[in-house]
Amino acid sequence: QLQASGGGLVQAGASLRLSCAASGRTFSNYTMGWFRQPPGKEREFVSSITGSSLSTYYTNFVKGRFTISRDNAKNMVYLQMNSLKPEDTAAYYCARGPIYRSSRASDFGFWGQGTLVTVSS
Repeated sequence: QLQASGGGLVQAGASLRLSCAASGRTFSNYTMGWFRQPPGKEREFVSSITGSSLSTYYTNFVKGRFTISRDNAKNMVYLQMNSLKPEDTAAYYCARGPIYRSSRASDFGFWGQGTLVTVSS
């Protein structure tokens, strides 16, 4: 089970930190990812991190602004979002992926509910 939190309404330029709590004893084995779905658009990849945190992926439009991290001792994954833009407005989802690194949504089999991020201009 995955539980995302931390969304909210902020102004452009602000920061938010999303959190995702995962259940299960094998959390550290899996790549974890963040995806988002802007209003009226399809879900898209944002970032992922391997179980060991050795590899991270970011989509181009968040590179340099967002940072993914995880704490395997707490079964948590985070997305620090800085310099938010109105186009970052979306429902953000955390998901559990494979044991290898991936950025493909089809590789992520377990999804949490979304947390809504709204960035006003």
